[in-house]
Amino acid sequence: MSGVGLAVHALDHLVINVADVERTAAWYVRVLGVEREDVRADGTTRTAIRFGAQKINLRPAGLDTAAWFTGAAPTPGSDDLCFLTDSAPEAVAEHLRGLAVAIEEGPCTKRGARGPIRSVYCRDPDGNLIEIASYG
Repeated sequence: MSGVGLAVHALDHLVINVADVERTAAWYVRVLGVEREDVRADGTTRTAIRFGAQKINLRPAGLDTAAWFTGAAPTPGSDDLCFLTDSAPEAVAEHLRGLAVAIEEGPCTKRGARGPIRSVYCRDPDGNLIEIASYG
């Protein structure tokens, strides 16, 4: 633990800003095999994607920040996300090619949070950089 009285231990969820929630949710379901979750609260429906114990909320761009409290400059396409898989990088690349998803880079070796990872990069519909990686 650091010299501060607080130490976080995990990331609960994150939010990405998207131009089109339907298009983005469909892409993540089709390409990454995640589950879509729609939750109705406060008179609105919020869409998220879930995988394992993780969740990413999809925030529609142009929404008033009072309607969805968020970062100072919500901009679609400004994120860089790394997803872990047990699939070999070559299988990931073959999967992406089969779905006509352009590969930006890879398979290649990069540095992950726990050490070297093998990665394949593509982009989601908003242009966010998506890294699909595996350890070992």
